Amino acid sequence: MRLGTPRSTNARSLAQAGAAIALLAGVEVVLLVDGPGEPTWIVVLFPAVACAYLAAGVLAGLRRPHNRTGGLLVAGALAWLVASLGNVEPPALVVVGVVCATLPLAVVVHLLHGFPSGRLRGRFSRATVAAAYFVTLVLQAPLYLFAPSGLPGEPLMVADSPGLAEAGHWVQDVAGTLVMVATSVLLHRRLRAASPAQRRVLGPLAAYGIVAVVFVVLAAQLADRVLTGYQEERVVVQLALMAGVPLAFAAGVLRGGFARMRDVEELGAWLGADEGGRPTLSAALAETLGDRSLELVLWVPEAGGYVDFAGAPVTLPSGDVERPVVEIRRDGRRIGAIAYDATLIADRSLVEAAARMTAVALDHERLTVELIASRDQVRRSAARVVEAADDERRRIARDLHDGLQARLVVLAIGANGLATDRELPDAARARATGLRTGIEAVVDELRTLVQGVMPAALIERGLSAATEDLADRMPLPTEVDVDRAVSHAGAKLPPAIELAGYFVVAEALANAVKHAQAHELRIHLARPDGHLRIEVSDDGVGGAAAGAGTGMRGMADRIDVLGGRLTVTSPPGGGTRIVAELPCAS
Repeated sequence: MRLGTPRSTNARSLAQAGAAIALLAGVEVVLLVDGPGEPTWIVVLFPAVACAYLAAGVLAGLRRPHNRTGGLLVAGALAWLVASLGNVEPPALVVVGVVCATLPLAVVVHLLHGFPSGRLRGRFSRATVAAAYFVTLVLQAPLYLFAPSGLPGEPLMVADSPGLAEAGHWVQDVAGTLVMVATSVLLHRRLRAASPAQRRVLGPLAAYGIVAVVFVVLAAQLADRVLTGYQEERVVVQLALMAGVPLAFAAGVLRGGFARMRDVEELGAWLGADEGGRPTLSAALAETLGDRSLELVLWVPEAGGYVDFAGAPVTLPSGDVERPVVEIRRDGRRIGAIAYDATLIADRSLVEAAARMTAVALDHERLTVELIASRDQVRRSAARVVEAADDERRRIARDLHDGLQARLVVLAIGANGLATDRELPDAARARATGLRTGIEAVVDELRTLVQGVMPAALIERGLSAATEDLADRMPLPTEVDVDRAVSHAGAKLPPAIELAGYFVVAEALANAVKHAQAHELRIHLARPDGHLRIEVSDDGVGGAAAGAGTGMRGMADRIDVLGGRLTVTSPPGGGTRIVAELPCAS
């Protein structure tokens, strides 16, 4: 599972610690082989058990980096290495081994209390684990302070008092028994509160850990009192039982219902972390639950049901046993759902836990999708209004051009005929001449009006020609640069985009002439990456703003409705540069 930097940091630290402990184990094996005392094959079993703890801890830590059980198992490996130093030759190391001889038992108690997260929960649990370390480290002292330890010079012994040593041993046994009773009571309570899937993991694991610890202690006492002839066999059985502890805990962390439940908690930590570099919520959830086919969808009533994160409608399976669906709710409201593969995730409660964990984040995503959908809906509605208005413009322009303007031209021709008719009195011809002049003036005004409503050049020859026509009518020198992607015959633009582009050019030129105090104007039309890019610049006084004036606001609104973008760069004294980008991919 890759939910961000904590995983890589924890994994790297654990791997480094594991490598260091493995190196120590190798050194200790050399010392044990050359040391005195027990047969080599027996004493080497101690670092072998440590290696079992180490391998299980590194594996669990790498697979579940936020789970502390892996770190505890690695600590257990170190405890075993330290405890087995009592079998080496250097006296200083033997002292350490004698003092820490029973420390691995406290680590097992710590594992039992910390499973499945590796974290101690509650005062009772923390007190019990602290007592276990006290029993194995402090109450171990009478055994080497008041009885011979076998070291040259007996550096640890303060008095040769077998009675005190025996009493201390008895106190340690009783205290250790109380620790195991407290541990058993706590685990029993947790078993009762756990789900059936969790009991199947926690029950056998707790039983195995308790039995292993109790057997090690009882076997040592029996060997001292009864089974004096089976020392080697007893050691082998004890070590075999203790070697199974890390394997059992690692398997519980990696395979059981708790394994994914801890990953769900990791998901919760990830949700609260910084967003930089994080995967998507659906990808993180799929990785957490171990099902790459998992579908995370949103409930958006306005869209008619479930949608994906892009807002597209989604149909989820209904009543499918192999691919069930878990609803995600927040405050009683349905906000989404998870569809998963039941063959990969057998425990539905894990998916339900993940659903609860992701509810807040998913609700945020759902609101975002709803907002985007609403914005897109408003934009589509506004685009339809603009399109309808543009259609109406075209109709009015056509009616004015083909109807009223044509009729006025006919009347002007008739008036001209009367004005040149020699058979009519001079007064009548004069009136006809005046009528013709008036009609021609009206025709010119009407042509200008039609040009403003819908330019004929734009309708007949496209944006490139209409732009050049505008430039020709400017009172200032105007340079026009049109890319071939806009000007060639096959570069037909959508009508709404073409008209919007024309109005951008017209408004930008009009503003430059009125307010910029410019000496020259420049127009550039291009079509990169499915967008129409319009750039109008001047060398005037600058100081223009995108929201200044009704013309600029209207330009910005029209571009926004069509899903485009308007940028105005106008530093004081540095001229004005207006760039509009409009989507026009076919």
